[in-house]
Amino acid sequence: MSNCVYLVDDDEAVRKALTLLLETVGLKVLSFAAPDTFLNQAADLVPGCLILDIRMPAISGLKLQEKLRDKDINWPTVVISGHGDIEACRRAFRNGAIDFLSKPVDEQDLIDAIQKGHAQLEMQEQISAERAEALALVKHLTGREKEVLGMIAKGLTTKQIADALGLSPRTVESHRAAIAAKAGTSSAAELTRYWLEANEDQ
Repeated sequence: MSNCVYLVDDDEAVRKALTLLLETVGLKVLSFAAPDTFLNQAADLVPGCLILDIRMPAISGLKLQEKLRDKDINWPTVVISGHGDIEACRRAFRNGAIDFLSKPVDEQDLIDAIQKGHAQLEMQEQISAERAEALALVKHLTGREKEVLGMIAKGLTTKQIADALGLSPRTVESHRAAIAAKAGTSSAAELTRYWLEANEDQ
């Protein structure tokens, strides 16, 4: 799991203090003084937890959140602010922030928030890996096998699939056996999961 933290804050003293704190608990920290510098590099960085100052010149932390989302970069984000701005807090959470902390930041609160972010990131990576596995499986099925798998996912029995496709039950069973061999499982629940994950955008 990634233990990277990306800190974006125009205040050098804050960057140094938070970097020192986070490195002492074993986190790898990359800090950025300017949001646009981070934005230009983000696509090439390993996914990690993001810490954003809400008020920065040129691009605010909230605006940076929105620009990252436009690039499909949805990393867990902790927003920090020196101002008790309730509306900004609401916007930060609407943009997907996992926590909103006021300066001076409580050290344990920040570490807890980052741990929460990394747990969320690990879950996202697991979901992505499972989807990639499902897509790879479905890609290697024949057209008829895909039809049969889709019907298995709908809860149809072998006889119902045979009737729907105009095949004999024996032929459907052969297709089911071929699908099970490629998937490494004959479990209808597991095969349904594969089908749903491979087709979640459709």
